[in-house]
Formats: sequence, structure tokens, C-alpha cells
Amino acid sequence: MSETCRDPVTPIRPQPALGGGGARPAGPAEIAAARRPHAPSATWDARLELGFAADGARTALIHRRHEGPLRVQKALYPEGPAVCHALVLHPPAGIAGGDALRLQVRVGEGAHALVTTPGAGKWYRSRQPDDAQLARQTLDFDIAPGGILEWLPQEAIVFDRVRGRAHSQVRLAGDAVFMGLDLLCLGRTASGERFTAGSLAIASTITRDGRLLWHEQGCIEGGARLLDSPVGLRGQPVTGTLLVAAEGIDTALLEACRAVQPLVGEGGVTRLPGLLVARYLGPAAEPARAWFVALWSVLRPALAGRAAAVPRIWHT
Repeated sequence: MSETCRDPVTPIRPQPALGGGGARPAGPAEIAAARRPHAPSATWDARLELGFAADGARTALIHRRHEGPLRVQKALYPEGPAVCHALVLHPPAGIAGGDALRLQVRVGEGAHALVTTPGAGKWYRSRQPDDAQLARQTLDFDIAPGGILEWLPQEAIVFDRVRGRAHSQVRLAGDAVFMGLDLLCLGRTASGERFTAGSLAIASTITRDGRLLWHEQGCIEGGARLLDSPVGLRGQPVTGTLLVAAEGIDTALLEACRAVQPLVGEGGVTRLPGLLVARYLGPAAEPARAWFVALWSVLRPALAGRAAAVPRIWHT
């Protein structure tokens, strides 16, 4: 097996030139302007398939196929050959109304993959309050016995008046390990924007050998009372969840995680059969990410046998 494979590439639809001939990245307003309802590129239907396999002591990216503007350029090995890092790139930089993004990852027996993103994701405002302008993201992960998948994207910014739906499905076999992070910033708080209207529906499911470990679904409504309620988000714009499915999550590991407290905001850690759940609520993404990294630094050596190695792209 080799580090990479030849892509059966599907050409990306041409997009109107934005931002003065490409001298600078297009902003959200420019991208939205290019998405005219009658234009061929009004919406994106993008799909990326990744397959990882163990080749001796090495994890190789053996399958890579993309349709539309969603892809991985190359396999990276900042930790050495045992762990393959992959950066998922989405050149439009966010999901707009009518877009549908699907990421499929297959991790073979004994392989170890870490998948992340080069920057914050974005859920853009939908121009029409109907299902035709619904933005969709689907994550579909399969992990074979002895395999490890770490899905550690950077935060996603949810714009005001978004209409989105995010669904994730994780299927584990045998003693496979999954660590997955979901970090949301409601509104562009740096510019004073609040999440006053729109909605983001979220659903996630984890199974092991066909047995249900986790199923959660809900909907965050812009402007709803739950955003400020003491039994809801308490007026905080950032919320996040770390889900860890693995054997060996014992009381000692749970207590070690509970001993790690966020410097800003609130965090809590719960153990369910075969699962650890960590939740964060606070004012900004940076302290949230720092807390989740601290938890990951406790969990990874115990469950994956390796010290945590923060992806380099997070520092750029």
C-alpha cells in the first residue's frame, strides 16, 4: 500500500471570479453574491470519501475520492508513520442555503487516522426560509476493530438567520475507538452579531457492532428563550461536545477528566456505558478549544496509547 492513491477526480464547477482576480479570499458577502439562483453554481453538492488502512506499522490513505469542492490534498505524518493526519478542505469556506456536504471516512483494522480542518467552518445565512434553502452536512464514519478515528475539526460559526441540518453517524466494530469534537459559535460575536433567527438541527448516532451507544437530536432556534434560559445556554454563544467511544473508560479515567476544568466558561464530563461525554458552555471558542485539548491530552494516552499531538494547522 502507498501513502496516497490516484483520485478519480470529478471537476469542480467553475465559480465566478471573486475579490479582484483572487488577490484575496472572497468574503461571505461576495460568496453570497456569486450564488445567484439562476447560476449553475448557485449551490454546492459536495462529497468526499476517505479510506485509511494499516500497512505494517504505518497508516496509509488508500482511498480518496471527491465530488465538488471538498477534498484532501495529501496525507500528513507529523507524529510519524503510525498516525495519518488529513486536512479536509472546503474552498467556499462555509455552507450556504441549498448546499449539501457529505464526508465519508472508513478506517481499516489497526489503522489510526486524525481528520481535522484548516480553519473555522461557517454556516452562512439562508436567503429564503424554506427547505430549498436548507444547508446540510452529513458525516458518515466506519471504524474497524483495532482502528482509531479522531475527528477534530475547528469550531463552526453559525451565522444569524441560518437554516441548517447537521447529521453524524459513527459505526464501530469490535474494540474500535472514536473521538469526535463538535464546537459551535452562535453568531459572529466578534462583530456583535447574535443568533436572533433561523435554526440549526443537529443529530448524532454512535453504534458498536450494531448496538446503540448514543443517539441525540435537537434544534437550536435563533432568538428562542432556551438561548438565555438557565436550563439552556444561559446566554453563552459557544457550546461544544466531545464524544469518546472506547473500551477502558473506567472510573479513574473519568475522575482524571473531571479534574480538568476550563479556565473560562463551564465544562462537565459524564460517563455512559462505553462512552464518555464532555460538554462546554462559555463566551468564546478559544477557551473551549483549550479545555477540549486538555481533556484529549488525558484521554488519548489512555485509549490510543499515544500522547496528544495538536495539529500544526491549529496554530496558523
